[in-house]
Amino acid sequence: MTKVFVDGSSGTTGLKIVDRLSKRSDIELIKLSDELRKDVNAKKDAINSADVVFLCLPDAAAIESVSLVENKNVCVIDTSTAHRTNDKFAYGFAEVNDLRSKIQSSNLIANPGCHASGFISLVAPLVRAGLINTDIKLSCFSLTGYTGGGKKMIAQYEEGCNVDLEAPRQYGLTQMHKHLPEMTKVCGIDNAPIFCPIVAPFAQGMEVTVPLFKSDLRGNIKDIIELYKSVYTTKLVHFDEANEEGFLTSNKYANYDDMGVSVYGNDDRIILVSRFDNLGKGASGAAIQNMNIHLGLKEEESLNIKGAN
Repeated sequence: MTKVFVDGSSGTTGLKIVDRLSKRSDIELIKLSDELRKDVNAKKDAINSADVVFLCLPDAAAIESVSLVENKNVCVIDTSTAHRTNDKFAYGFAEVNDLRSKIQSSNLIANPGCHASGFISLVAPLVRAGLINTDIKLSCFSLTGYTGGGKKMIAQYEEGCNVDLEAPRQYGLTQMHKHLPEMTKVCGIDNAPIFCPIVAPFAQGMEVTVPLFKSDLRGNIKDIIELYKSVYTTKLVHFDEANEEGFLTSNKYANYDDMGVSVYGNDDRIILVSRFDNLGKGASGAAIQNMNIHLGLKEEESLNIKGAN
């Protein structure tokens, strides 16, 4: 029986993880009462008595919780931004850059950011295959459901009394979004992309798009398609050729834990698209996948797979 402690179980990601794991017969959840949740000694005991600890906390709190680890056998999976560019942590996107083996062997795993997952899925394979140069200057726009903003944003949208929330809203206007460092580092590119995240009035789902000109490529659109098909062969990330009568629905993968990667356009102008659930492959689903990999279990255990098309 694997003992699991979710530090921050009352937040959106933490609640999803607890809900999924509570249905598993191979998992024993370590729980703290409301009175003890912020008690450092109680938390320290819970962390060091667990086999796996999920940190679903703000960055500073996640750093503090990592400092409480004394049991060298504890595997920490941090869903915050705090350790995603820390070389001591394996980056938790198993499908790119041979990261699966690092996730298996490391007791420190940084769960990817939601927007970052989409960008990395599209760009990292192109860099590794030499189809684009590392000094390329990219742009990216990303549509996300409002649940990615946490409890406060969820409440704002679901109260339904603010006309400003009835249309998509762009944010990250200073070009200093917290996902940019991991997007740049994991892809191995020299320049952070111009990044335009947009929160829209739907609960769950994500659609990340990276445009390319032919001049950006060593190759053509067919080369990208064949590369994605050869790289993404698992149930959790796969090539998706869907074309919904000329549209791409941002919430197609809502309530699922897999990701569909697509390529559209023509020989001169190409768009790369990654679709998934911001709370699935973009958060709690990815965290559980990383736990499964680390424990040597089936990656999709307790995950919900939609599949292509």
